[in-house]
Amino acid sequence: MTQIIIMSYQLLKGKKGIISGALDSNSIAWKVAEKCHEQGATIVLTNAPIAMRMGEIKNLASKTNSSIVPADATNVEDIEKLFKESQQILGGKIDFVLHSIGMSINIRKNIPYTELNYDYFMKGIDVSALSFHKLLAVAYKLDAINDYGSVVALTYAAAQRTYPFYTDMADIKAMLESIARSFGYHYGKRNKVRVNTVSQSPTKTTAGSGIKGFEEFYDYAQKISPLGNATAEDCANYCLTLFSDLTKMVTMQNLFHDGGYSTTGVSYEILNNK
Repeated sequence: MTQIIIMSYQLLKGKKGIISGALDSNSIAWKVAEKCHEQGATIVLTNAPIAMRMGEIKNLASKTNSSIVPADATNVEDIEKLFKESQQILGGKIDFVLHSIGMSINIRKNIPYTELNYDYFMKGIDVSALSFHKLLAVAYKLDAINDYGSVVALTYAAAQRTYPFYTDMADIKAMLESIARSFGYHYGKRNKVRVNTVSQSPTKTTAGSGIKGFEEFYDYAQKISPLGNATAEDCANYCLTLFSDLTKMVTMQNLFHDGGYSTTGVSYEILNNK
């Protein structure tokens, strides 16, 4: 696949952001952090303490000259601490936030959708969707985001279409997207803050690759999409545009970033079994 090189236009020069969910160099959040740094932004990195112990976030912080503020995204007090410390570190209000947080114990344990463990389901909702509402609610309460700031959450097309292997995470992503629309209205009315979700192609991240049958589906989506699957780096470039002032009137949208997969019924490659 041809890789398009995005030059540093300093698209985010002077902007301050918070990037959650960077685990390792394969993760979309990691790529977003690198791109934001390249485009002139200063950022704070955050993740749950356990994820930070497992991941390589300190290497990313060094590479992007960033600070790290650990926070459990399900804990309101932690999120309040995150926003307050981030404003102190960055020297002012936040301009953009990336929510890249998702977890399904049911998927991890290969539990079928028709037999879901509801305790696991509720944990997945809290971590992957309610955390987004909590993040927005804290930022709203603290007035922590500048006018015309931008908040982006990562999602997947299973919120609209059925993918059996995505089980409870499909329902959770539907909730995530609804929160973006609902909170986007209130935040837009008060501060012109934009809230959007990006529905990304199947991506070879550490989390994505852990889903049963991922490789087969990745290949299928590659054949369906006229442009092919969007990479993590492609997604990071797209997020940059949503953080920038070039998209100041885009809000409450679920934006498909998938090479055309979501609007293609079938492809010649699939019909011809190639």
